[in-house]
Amino acid sequence: MAIPNVSSSSSPKWNHDVFLSFRGEDTRNTFTGHLYNALVIKGIKTFRDDVDLQKGDEISPVLLEAIEQSKISIIVFSKNYATSTWCLDELVKILECRKSIGQMVGPIFYDVDPSDVRKQFGEVMDMHEKKFKDDMQRVSRWKVALKRAADLSGWHLNNEYAFSFCYITT
Repeated sequence: MAIPNVSSSSSPKWNHDVFLSFRGEDTRNTFTGHLYNALVIKGIKTFRDDVDLQKGDEISPVLLEAIEQSKISIIVFSKNYATSTWCLDELVKILECRKSIGQMVGPIFYDVDPSDVRKQFGEVMDMHEKKFKDDMQRVSRWKVALKRAADLSGWHLNNEYAFSFCYITT
């Protein structure tokens, strides 16, 4: 699956060509950082949240708006992606935008197997079910979103090929 040509001359309704959803502690300074730089060098307007979130922080309305205003969302699934309620809320919003406004979505499975994502990262979702026992609808939305995203055509990369990918796709 190749990244389509999304130069900055995109339709005026888009403020960003690409929105990157990723778990900062896993990939901010490695794979996602390199991917972001490669996209920007190619002139692709890319939104990456540079705020390092603390546990318990809620997703920012500005971040949700950035998702809505992006032509493409790239989800970088990594080992700890599903531990972040922020990432899971982003994922739900991304898939809502895919359905409602036709946003293109490309998952990257970085050192995780798509089947692990499809199975909702097992223990992690059990932890969320216990923590959010009073908000099981939210947990249910996360599970559905993980399964749907894992079923999308995307890229499965291990650390060995990840950095090459950043430059091949751009």
